[in-house]
Amino acid sequence: MQNPRLATRYAKSILDLAVEKNSLEAVLKDMQVLHAVCAESRDFEMMLRSPIITGDKKLSVINEILKRYNVNAITNAFVSLLVTKGREQTLPEITSAFIEQYNVLKNIRTVKLTTAAPMNDAMKQSMQAKIAGYMPNDTVDLKTMVDDSLIGGFVLEVEDKLFDASVKKSINDVKLQIIDTSYVSKM
Repeated sequence: MQNPRLATRYAKSILDLAVEKNSLEAVLKDMQVLHAVCAESRDFEMMLRSPIITGDKKLSVINEILKRYNVNAITNAFVSLLVTKGREQTLPEITSAFIEQYNVLKNIRTVKLTTAAPMNDAMKQSMQAKIAGYMPNDTVDLKTMVDDSLIGGFVLEVEDKLFDASVKKSINDVKLQIIDTSYVSKM
């Protein structure tokens, strides 16, 4: 049961509070930890969404996890509030929304680069420098992935824009040109 509007509101609230209390970086670290825990543990996420498990038990499990990471008091209070209000099932969406809003606040643009083979550090730094040249007012957060089905080249995603310079796309374009018989009707 996703509720992006609710998640955005809660994320904005904790972001504003963290800015006000000069704890933005600490709360960001906490949100990244919670986001990773939610993403890595399906059992944890199912526990958050379970109507059978009481709020007290959920809060004790969450607190045990938070103790391991020595989280900020703001994050602790926020998580307690979520559980008290019965909104703990939206924690994964809230952490994602918080990270997105933090990136907007700090002018950080996430760029996803998918290549056919793993890149070494020199290649990553070179690509990051070239991409940063096109976005001089922003900080570039480069996420790399490997997809061997690309055959060669790369696919670059910046927000809602996609630049596909892969061999796979070139082959598909040629295939479409060969299959396209629209020229027959023009004769």
